[in-house]
Amino acid sequence: MQPVSVIVPTMRRPESLERALRSLFAQTAPMTSIVVVDNDPSGTAAAAVTRLAADSPCPLIYRHEPRPGVATARNAGLSTTDVPLIAFLDDDEAASPTWLAALLAALDQTKADVVFGPIAGRVPADTGWATPYLEAFFGREGPSRTQRIDKPWGCGNSLMIRATALPGPAPFDVAADQSGGEDDALFAALQARGGTFGWAADAWVDEFAPPHRATMHYALSRAFAYGQGPSQTAAKARNWPGVARWMVVGAVQALAWGLAAIALSVIAHPSRARMMDKAARGLGKTFWMKGFEPRFYGARELARLNAVSPSAA
Repeated sequence: MQPVSVIVPTMRRPESLERALRSLFAQTAPMTSIVVVDNDPSGTAAAAVTRLAADSPCPLIYRHEPRPGVATARNAGLSTTDVPLIAFLDDDEAASPTWLAALLAALDQTKADVVFGPIAGRVPADTGWATPYLEAFFGREGPSRTQRIDKPWGCGNSLMIRATALPGPAPFDVAADQSGGEDDALFAALQARGGTFGWAADAWVDEFAPPHRATMHYALSRAFAYGQGPSQTAAKARNWPGVARWMVVGAVQALAWGLAAIALSVIAHPSRARMMDKAARGLGKTFWMKGFEPRFYGARELARLNAVSPSAA
């Protein structure tokens, strides 16, 4: 079995980080190291990593990256280890005990460059009628069996072959530091090079949405950003006919699903949230330009955290 390191980016989520790390300590498959990338300029995760190091079955490495940004944090984690296999677990996730073993088995079975696993979304108890939608939104479903897949998922809960999927010293595009989508650009480039993707059906993690994210406003903003992806990818490739096509598709989707959402909202139908999501994604395809990009990470998240807990700044 080739050496594998798990990278966990974090920004001022001490309880969530500890939950993620303890889930890694319980893994049945061996790890070369666990790398925690603290993306808080104040370095607030250092004490937790020091305290938990004694419980880790492998070296628990602390890396401080004070420049806030999701791509910058991932690149910093990669620069801290040189092993050939890299797994990513987000700090709001908790892995099942056989998570890494399932990812490794799927990588061997599919011979893919990257494999992804399913995610069970967990939201606070007070999310009301939107709970089923939010759980699905923060979750991830795929095929019922391990196999090759045509399209990639997000970086959280993934295992990658470094040589093919993560080329160069900084494979994640720092232009996505504030908005996210750094994995979209990475996987689009991999696919253009002939790279392949796999699905690890048994590599389960739970993702715990914090209260400030477990809202329709946040979910629909993220849906809008997801919708921007195809148009932005086409624009980056200077495929202007492709951009125009995606914009037209998005406009049609926004109108059709938007009308459906309005009708279902009038009768308070449970599926109205899903129609809102589809409409938001359609709008994202149409309004893909930089000025319309929502900001979820980096400086925006740091500003929110400082407003909530200024003493940690």
